[in-house]
Amino acid sequence: MSFADTTRGKIYYEDTGWGVSDNREVVLFFNGWSISARYWIPVIDRLSSQYRCLSFDQSGTGRTVCSHSCLSFSVEGFADEASELLVHLGLLGSRKLHIVGHSMGGMIATEICNRHPESLVSATIVNCGIFDDELLKSFHHVLVGGMIDVAMLFKGVFLLEPFKSLFIDRAIGRPIDQKYRTVFVEDFVASDTRAATAVGKFAIDPEIIGKYTAEAVKIGAPLLCVVGMADRTIPPEGMQTLYNRRIEQSDFLTRLARFDHAGHLPMLEVLPEFEQALRNHFYAASKLLG
Repeated sequence: MSFADTTRGKIYYEDTGWGVSDNREVVLFFNGWSISARYWIPVIDRLSSQYRCLSFDQSGTGRTVCSHSCLSFSVEGFADEASELLVHLGLLGSRKLHIVGHSMGGMIATEICNRHPESLVSATIVNCGIFDDELLKSFHHVLVGGMIDVAMLFKGVFLLEPFKSLFIDRAIGRPIDQKYRTVFVEDFVASDTRAATAVGKFAIDPEIIGKYTAEAVKIGAPLLCVVGMADRTIPPEGMQTLYNRRIEQSDFLTRLARFDHAGHLPMLEVLPEFEQALRNHFYAASKLLG
C-alpha cells in the first residue's frame, strides 16, 4: 500500500514502476464518479509489462484519506492533488505521460493535460458524455441533478437486491465479472457524500461543461475518444461530439474507438478490444514524437 502526502490529504496510489531507473512511458488513470481505482486492475495487468501504470483514489473515494483542508471538491481541486502526486513520483518535466480519464474523471484528466503539456504524450477520454451541447438544451441535465441527490440520500439500498443489479445493469451493455459488480457498489456506498454530490453537480453544470469542452478540444497531444454506445447512464453522443470538434478544430491526431455493444465500462465489458485501442493509440502518439 502506498500513500502520498498532499495538501488535500493522504492519497492512496498503486504504481507498477520499479523505481527511479524505470524510464518507461507512464499511463495515468483517472476514475469516474464515486469509484476507487480498483476497476482499472484488469487493463493495468495487461499493460504493465510494457508501460508503467499509475492509478489512485481521488479524494472522497476508496482508501484516500482527506484532510480538514480538503474543502474544494472541484475539477481544479482534484487536479491539484493529481499534480502533487506526479511531483511526488518525479513524473513531471519529461514527455512520457499517457493520460486516461473515464467518465467524470475525463474532466480532471483534461485539466491535467493542459496544465502539464510538456509531460504529455497522449490523452484518452472514455465515456465522458459532457461534450454535447444538446444535453444543455434539454431537460436531461436537470433530471440527472435530481437523480444524484436522491441516489446519495438513499445510497445504502444499492447494497441490496434488486437495487444492486439495477444500479450496475443500467451502466453496462455486456456482462462484467461479479467481482467488479460488487466493487462498483461498495465504492459508491462508501464514497464521501460531499465529494460525490459535488462531483455529480459540477459534471452537469452548463458553465463547467462549456469550459471543459473547449479545454478538451485544445489538448496539445493526440487524443483518443472511447465510447460505449450502449451506455444508458451518460449520453454517448457527447464523445462523438468531442471527436467531431477535434477533427474540425485541432491539428493533433484524433482517433475514435466506438464499441457498439458496450456500455459505460468498456475497460471491463470488452477488455481485449479496449486494451488494443489503448495500445494502438499510445504507439501512434509515441511514434509522432520520433
